[in-house]
Order: sequence, then structure tokens, then C-alpha cells
Amino acid sequence: MTAHEKITVNGRDYAWPNAPLVAVCVDGCEPDYLDLAIAAGRMPFMARARAEGTDLLARCVVPSFTNPNNLSIVTGAPPAVHGIAGNYFLDPATGEAVMMNDPALLRTGTILAAFAERGARVAAVTAKDKLRRLLGHGLEIGPGKAICLSAEHADRASEAEHGLGDVLAKVGLPLPSVYSADLSAFVFATGVHLLETVRPDVMYLSTTDYVQHKHAPGTEEANAFYAMMDGYLARLDALGATIAITADHGMNAKHGADGQPNVIYLQDLLDDWLGAGAVRVILPITDPYVAHHGALGSFATIYATAGGGDLPARLGALEGIEAALTGAEAAARFELPPDRIGDIVVVSEKGVVLGTAAAEHDLSGLDAPLRSHGGISEQTVPLIVNRPTDWSATARNFDLFDLALNHLA
Repeated sequence: MTAHEKITVNGRDYAWPNAPLVAVCVDGCEPDYLDLAIAAGRMPFMARARAEGTDLLARCVVPSFTNPNNLSIVTGAPPAVHGIAGNYFLDPATGEAVMMNDPALLRTGTILAAFAERGARVAAVTAKDKLRRLLGHGLEIGPGKAICLSAEHADRASEAEHGLGDVLAKVGLPLPSVYSADLSAFVFATGVHLLETVRPDVMYLSTTDYVQHKHAPGTEEANAFYAMMDGYLARLDALGATIAITADHGMNAKHGADGQPNVIYLQDLLDDWLGAGAVRVILPITDPYVAHHGALGSFATIYATAGGGDLPARLGALEGIEAALTGAEAAARFELPPDRIGDIVVVSEKGVVLGTAAAEHDLSGLDAPLRSHGGISEQTVPLIVNRPTDWSATARNFDLFDLALNHLA
């Protein structure tokens, strides 16, 4: 491929990188985390990158959850194009609620796969294994080919299946707990190792929001996490990488003064209104890692046997509800696939989360007042490149590759 050729993915053209591109999705990175860590002197690299490079605020995809936003970033398109509308959905083919982590659910290709097909060396490292298979969609992974692995299962990684083996020894860190800041540190350490050795043309790093669910911006725990991140970013920068950073969503407190979650249990509420069995509530935040959030987020979908009737109006009138829309209205407003979001979509206000039935939520793992995401109130995220760019438009987080490949000044 020559320097003049571009790669087209989902209607957008991308130039070949003139230096290794490291795209970073910092899970749950509410902009205040960066602002307060920089103000405390804990992120000298980030302070310099923002001053000398590109420092924007962008909007993420709603629902502001991990899977739809990571897939939007690596496809450069909204969920209406790629099909991943949450972490969890009701499969219309089976009637079963399932995780949206099967690559077969993707409806389009990724930027990573397109570059790999044209001869680029590509790597993707994610914190949780739930995302690995989606990020690896379309990649030919193996010795001398693409690399795609998770920090969660780094001890199981092999050259044949993941493109890199003996990962713990190569990175020089023990296997981290999935409920720790160390999981994200392992992602960054692996990225540094790969840039020092394999030197991918395009690398995607995606962290976990364990710290952000537990600790507010400006706390010592949060600042320590961002100081760790800053150190690894500085090393990637010193190795000559163009570093483009965004987030999949923000994060907000979702509890009252007593520390208890502010929850509207929609399934209980609707069963009272309509009788059991009339509707089924699905929470797209649901994943195997419930100690983070107890499966409580600010976005819910409802499947109704009679299509919903006046439920959007009735739900929208409730205190704590920001929006209650028909499926068609939500698909249009949030650029979502209409066949994967049910009959009604409900979004709660900034300080409120949505549940199914109270009896179905195990909150015993919440050892701190609830912080969560999913709504419009978690839509603002950072978009930072360690190089100046000529970007002047309103930004989305899935403009990341466009910004870093096509708009360097």
C-alpha cells in the first residue's frame, strides 16, 4: 500500500498511519477524572498532550455502555450500522436474554480488520475477555499475524489463538484480578511490550472501569489510577506512537445521601401496573462482572406483548426518568438497530439507575456507594491526541480513528 491510498470502512476513508497508532479507550473516563488528576500534578504527560496536541470533548453512543461504544470506536460508526446495542439483549430468534459478545451479532467490519487485510500489523488488547472476540472480528490471528488478547485471561493466551503466547513472562506482571486497577495496568503494560517488540502499525487498547465505579474523580484512588495510566502513555509516546485517547462512557454517582442506590425497579413497577407477564424488562448493562454495578444502569429496554401502548408517556412522567421512547423513536434518536432494543426504551436521570425486579439484583458486591452509567448524562467523554490536528467539527468518540489518521496537522 502506498502513502497515497486510503482504506474505506463503513463509508469513511482512513489514511495509512505515518507512525504507529495507539488508540486507547479508557473505560468510564468521566472528563473530571483527567482534569482533577492533572490539577493534582499526577498526569504530567496528559497535561502536555492536552496543551500541545488535541484536546476535545466528544459524545459517546447511548446507551453509554462498554460494548456498543467500543464497537462504535473500532468501526467508526454508530450501533445502527454495527448492530451491537448493549452488553445484553433479548435474542428475538430464541426469546432468551443473552450477552452481545458473539462476533456473529456484528453487522459490519472493523477498522482494525480492514487495516490488517491491507498488510498492517494490528494488535488489540482488552481488559475483560467479554470484548475480545468482538474486537477480533475479521482479524486473521496467529503467529506473525494479528494479535488479540485480554488481560483477564492473559495466562491462557497462545500464539496460535491470540497471536502472542507466554504473555505473563513477556509483560513481566502477574495475572491481575478482574476486580482491580491492575487489570487496566496489564493492558497498558502489554501495549508497551508490543510497541517495543512487534511494533504494530495500529493498536487498540481498552481498559476496565472498576476504579471509576468505586471512586469519584479527584480521590486518591482515582488519581493513583490515572497516574499509572499517565506513566504508560508517556512510555508509548517516547516510543514514537501517535496516541489517540477517548472513553466508552462517563460515570456518575447514582446514590442518595444515605449511600443507598437510587433505583427505579421497572419490572416490579410494570408488573404492578399491568400484571405479571405483560412486559419484560432487559438491562443492557448486564454482564458477568456484577460487583462493579449490580447490573444497575441508566438505560433499559422493554418488550411488551401489546407493543407498549401509552407506556412511554406514563413512564416519562415518573420522577427520575429523563426519557421514555418507543423503540422507533429511540432508534432514530440514538442511532440504534431497531430490532435489538425492544418496544420501549427508558433512560433515567443523572443520579438514578434502572433495575428489573428488586429480588433479581444481588447488591452484596457493592462495597461502595453506587456509581454507574448508561444514560445521556454519561455521554460526554474526552477525545485527546498527542499531536495537533485540524479537527473543527463536533466530535463523537467513534471519530477517534478519523481524527488520528486523517486530521494530523
